[in-house]
Parts: sequence; C-alpha cells; structure tokens
Amino acid sequence: MSFPPYHPFRSAEARARFLARYDERAARWPVPCEGRTIDTSLGRTFVRVSGRAGAPPLVLLHGVSGSSLQWAPNIEKLAARFEVFAVDGIHDCGLSVYARRAEDGFDYARWVDEVAAGLGIRSEFALAGLSYGGWIASQYGLRFPQRLRGLVLVAPANTVLPIAGGWIARAVLTTLPIPWFTRSFMQWMLADTVKRGEEGRKLVEEVSEDSYLAARCFAWKPMTQPTVLRDEELQALPRPTFLIVGENETIYSAKDAIARVKRVAPHIRTELVPEAGHDLTLAQADRFGEALISWLGEGRATATATG
Repeated sequence: MSFPPYHPFRSAEARARFLARYDERAARWPVPCEGRTIDTSLGRTFVRVSGRAGAPPLVLLHGVSGSSLQWAPNIEKLAARFEVFAVDGIHDCGLSVYARRAEDGFDYARWVDEVAAGLGIRSEFALAGLSYGGWIASQYGLRFPQRLRGLVLVAPANTVLPIAGGWIARAVLTTLPIPWFTRSFMQWMLADTVKRGEEGRKLVEEVSEDSYLAARCFAWKPMTQPTVLRDEELQALPRPTFLIVGENETIYSAKDAIARVKRVAPHIRTELVPEAGHDLTLAQADRFGEALISWLGEGRATATATG
C-alpha cells in the first residue's frame, strides 16, 4: 500500500494547519508529559505519557474524531495516582499514522496489546475508553482479560446498546463543510458543559472548532463499526469492569444501558452521573476522576486478595 508523503492528511498544507492547532492544544496539557511513538501492525502510534514512572499503569483510549488531548480536563487528577498512557487512536485525528485498516475488534485488541508491549508495560494495567475508545477497550477486555487489573467503559459507543438513529442523523450533518452543523451538534451533545457558564461555552466552542478543522484536514479514514456486545460477551468481560454513563447521554438511553448490564452481567459495576451526558469527562471531570481512582484502587485490592 502506497501513501502520499502527507498521509493521513488531505494535503501538505492541511497537515501543517492541523499540526499547528494540535501543538497549540498540546502546549496547554496541564502536567509534564513525554511523547512516545510505538510501531504496531496497524501503524505508528503516538502515546502521551504523564505521571510518575513506576506508578500503576493506566491506558486511556479517547473518542472518535479526537486525540489523546481529549483527556486534558482529567489528566491532572489521574496523573497524581497513575502513570497515564493517553493514546492517539490509530485511525483518528492525532499524531498516529495508520498503515492498514483494522478489520474487526480483534485487530483493535491486538493493536492495544502491541502498544502496551511497546510501552514496556509488563504488569497488569488498567484500561479506560471513552465512546469509540470504550468499544475498543471492551474488545481488548474480551481477548486479553489476563492483562487487565481493571476495565472502565465510559459511555461506550454501541457495546451495550445500539447508537440512536437521531444521534447518527445529527452526526452525519457534521460532514458537510458548514461550521454551523458541527457547532450545533457539539452544543447538543455537550449540553451539560454548555450549562456550566462562560467557561463551559468556550470549551465547547473550542471542541467544535477542533472537530471541524480535523474533518477538513484529514483524508477519509477507514473505521470499523463498533458492535453491540451479545449477552455472553458482556458476561465474559473481566473482573473488575465498570460502566459509567451520564444521565443525559445522547447516543442511547443511559438508564436502559445500565439496566441491560445489570440484568445480563451483574458483575459489571455501573454509575449514572447526574448533570452530564456524552460530555461526562468534561461536565463532571472531578467526579469522573475520583470514580476511576476509587474503582481502580479497589480493583487492585480485589485482584491481590483473590490472587
């Protein structure tokens, strides 16, 4: 497979434009970090490493059309407890560069395992994924459960319930080269952040601008559609697994998602976060960070007790 020198961007100019914006955002990362690049079977993967070396490892997978920078509101709290590895998705809008398409969930699971190995993570590690990253995390949990000390699914795309048709219809409109559609979609999807005042509105506007720019700068990207896990797959997710969803979630009914998980896989701990939707890592950043620290600390204790 042959790619132009500016791959995966539309042009050299688009590449320069996006990277200037990316670097501007990266300069505001709240804690010291180191960038590492890992070669995998899907391509070259960029990872942003924060926290104390040797602390319990936590790997973060962001949502679709984003990058590791999505975790900026959460990283300060998490880096105080973990050595955090925030990954730029291989088929997303960051510094990773894909070499081939991921055909299915197994390809993504193997990619995560290759990234972890390339980072030198030899022990069990915690894995948290947001939205599309949550689906990828679930695929890893199904195939490499012995590698995980804890799995956290944050409003995972599909995975527990199909994505609502209304959400898909709104998302499709953002592909049009009209900024208003992207801004309107983000304000709807991140409504609880908007309600937090001027700071929240500015944050959502910035997210909208980033998303619109990425869509204009990157060439079409291959992407595997996330799946809804069968009952037996949910039951096979490792212990401990956690599901956290905002009460105002837009991709599906948060209450129905939690109800299904409690019914078919009661070993999965769940939390419904008030005053949050798909933006729960933004609108309720402190609560989200505290939940991860509490859950994953318990997970370590449980693993030690049963080991």
